[in-house]
Amino acid sequence: MQAVEHEIFARPALAERIWLLRALRGETIGGILLLIAAVIALVWANSRWGDAYFDLSAIQIGPDIVIGSFNLDLNLSLSTWAADALLAVFFFVAGLELKHELTHGTLSKPAQAVVPIAAAIGGMVVPALFFVFIAMRSSEAGALSGWGVPMATDIAFALAVLAVVGRKLPVALRAFLLTLAVVDDLGAIMVIAIFYSKGFFPWYFIGAIALLVLYWWLQRRRVRTPLIYVPLVLVIWVCVHESGIHATVAGVALALLTRTTVDPGEGQSPADRLQRMILPISAGLCLPLFAFFNAGVDLRATGLIEPLSNPVALGVLIGLFVGKPVGILLTAWVVARFTKASLSASIGWSDVTAIGLLAGIGFTVSLLITKLAYFEYPDLLTSAKTAVLAASVLSAMAAAALLLARNRHYRQVAAIEEADEDGDGIPDVYQQDESNSVDR
Repeated sequence: MQAVEHEIFARPALAERIWLLRALRGETIGGILLLIAAVIALVWANSRWGDAYFDLSAIQIGPDIVIGSFNLDLNLSLSTWAADALLAVFFFVAGLELKHELTHGTLSKPAQAVVPIAAAIGGMVVPALFFVFIAMRSSEAGALSGWGVPMATDIAFALAVLAVVGRKLPVALRAFLLTLAVVDDLGAIMVIAIFYSKGFFPWYFIGAIALLVLYWWLQRRRVRTPLIYVPLVLVIWVCVHESGIHATVAGVALALLTRTTVDPGEGQSPADRLQRMILPISAGLCLPLFAFFNAGVDLRATGLIEPLSNPVALGVLIGLFVGKPVGILLTAWVVARFTKASLSASIGWSDVTAIGLLAGIGFTVSLLITKLAYFEYPDLLTSAKTAVLAASVLSAMAAAALLLARNRHYRQVAAIEEADEDGDGIPDVYQQDESNSVDR
């Protein structure tokens, strides 16, 4: 029995297109702000005032409450607050985007979901294997603990590159990049929760589970008041943080429990409403602040070459720059052949390669995992951070070159996809599709 042929990277439905373009627009703005913040951090950290930058990052704020055997330690440095609290907001938005994809988008249809999911998994496994193969040549303690660093994709940074060189990229390809990134984020958060959490305190964990169940029940009961949700979410974050599991896990857990169905009289589901509300905060504040406090690498004593000569740095660099596109392209091609899937007529495998290179921009989550993996090894931390930055720049440049080479084709496709001769705000191709379906 032969598999039924189907098309991958096809034009999304109109409602999905509108949702995608809004989400991608917000992420693009965040990517530009993230890049500005990262550049400021790098310049400041390597200037004559560099010590002031690191002193600022190390400032500790927050309560440290001890009552008998009860100890709530939230007296954290600014860089830790950025990683644990601000990135929890980022992962909440990523989780909402994943939930949308699972219920309404590409991942809701098994035939369409299999290729992007397989590509995302390949884009995580292959870079990790590249890293282990190269980093095992290091004799330094803890070198192999960074295998998770090259697994992650930074959607905001990637979309900032697209805003400069690929603005006419077909929506289907941008949707593929978003799908890769959100599946990547889910994989990264699972890796962080299982392999990079420090210690385990069961009572806090049980408390977090109980409160997450309460959140789910409130969603089912259609409770909407922020007077309940805001304190509840804060307490859940504290419980997850104190349980020993990385606090960003709370963001994804809450997102996946948020309702995506639309009741009569509702314009949007709670998930879409929250995504629209919080995305500007995540993109405009949380990601830039995280980048500012974590992208500053001190190269004043070593220069750029010395940190990159370490096997750990080479593993991260090659894992992101080579392993990511190889894993994504190879896995997507094999699964497409196995499932008898064909590419959309307007898209070629060179376009998928460009998306794979964009996925090699690992910035935000890669820096987070770097900090978790090498917290006790300052030299390796510097090497790995430097490699993440270098790989992200190289991936962006290589992807930009491929995208620019195909820009004329993308403009032709965009002219068809965006044409709206009757000025009703709906691209004509969607009305033609409806007309053809009625005729049939």
